[in-house]
Amino acid sequence: MKEAFKAAKVTDKVYWVGAVDWAVRDFHGYLTNRGTTYNAYLILADKIALVDAVKASFKDEMLARIASIVDPKKIEIVISNHAEPDHTGALGGVIEAIKPQKVLASMMGVKALDQHYHGACPAVAVRDGEKLSLGNVDLTFAETRMCHWPDSMVCYLHQERMLISQDAFGMHLASYERFDDQLSPALLDAEAAKYYANILLPLSSFVAKTIEKVAATGWTLDTIAPDHGPIWRKDPQRIVASYARWSRQPRINKAVVLYDTMWQSTDLMARAIGEGLAAGGTATRLMPLSGTHRSDIATEVLDAGALIVGAPTVNNEIFPTLADAMTYLRGLAPKGLIGASFGSYGWSGEAPKDLRAMLEEMKVELVGEPVRVVYAPAGEDLKRCYDLGLQVAARLKEKYPPPASSAV
Repeated sequence: MKEAFKAAKVTDKVYWVGAVDWAVRDFHGYLTNRGTTYNAYLILADKIALVDAVKASFKDEMLARIASIVDPKKIEIVISNHAEPDHTGALGGVIEAIKPQKVLASMMGVKALDQHYHGACPAVAVRDGEKLSLGNVDLTFAETRMCHWPDSMVCYLHQERMLISQDAFGMHLASYERFDDQLSPALLDAEAAKYYANILLPLSSFVAKTIEKVAATGWTLDTIAPDHGPIWRKDPQRIVASYARWSRQPRINKAVVLYDTMWQSTDLMARAIGEGLAAGGTATRLMPLSGTHRSDIATEVLDAGALIVGAPTVNNEIFPTLADAMTYLRGLAPKGLIGASFGSYGWSGEAPKDLRAMLEEMKVELVGEPVRVVYAPAGEDLKRCYDLGLQVAARLKEKYPPPASSAV
């Protein structure tokens, strides 16, 4: 395979030897509509080292990329920054093929590898702050627990001024372009935001601590090499600044109206609420679940100040698509939202009340009472919906006023 799959040079001593997954569309509930990469890095030092691996089905591709520049059996050290199977699924086969002298992981990583692979990936623990010399390249390991698993670790290559950052600072994006300067800033911002919103948002406090921890080291970051997506070499601080901002969960005057409908009644209510929000000066995103994925909703909620949810009642319960989306959002634990609920019903109207209870559980500041309509909404019903939109817009302006204009 080495004739077709080549390593990509990152620096004089570091090569990308990962894999591109063009086909994946679901990543534990996250819609990866642009695929992803599983990044692994070969350090061509006096002692050759491999940092991270790939998903099991891409083992031969990774070994072929390594073989395009060096005999894989010359690798002496393998480093596992993160034990999730998209980075370690191939690890057992790689260890068997190259027989490295050592496999290194964090203390929790050693435990996780054993629990995943039951002895097939024996590893030795490195301590937080421990240094490793590869001869002409020096590494320092830093634990980054819960950013995003308990075992998460990064390593810094001093001579290359490079941070290999495991899943932090990544994105799901299949591409032949390996570096940030080869892709549009708009694409990078959109996919990085989606990645953060769907994976790291509930861990924002740990993200903030990790950024502080790395800043305190004094490391110069010329390159940040994550385990998914492009390598940041043009402006690594761009993604660090984005993570710092997202970890604070700043909110703007924006509302997401999330809903589904059976016979278009709840849809009509949602559109009336949207009209009220827009009339009140709020940027508004109507997101019907008939055509919207839960992970795209989470991305819009990343900076929204309000979440308004609506559903019809079916079998005395919330409409199933709303139950799915709200369970997903509840797990992501967005903070600082205001919200409301609405919905139509026939002979029982539990959905708007149950949605309100879910918002309360998420610690959303509630505005008004649930708007409930029997069957099809009429003129007065739609006015109540419009007024709810106005009411939410007014509260949003109070809670998240726009920044004051600079004096001219």
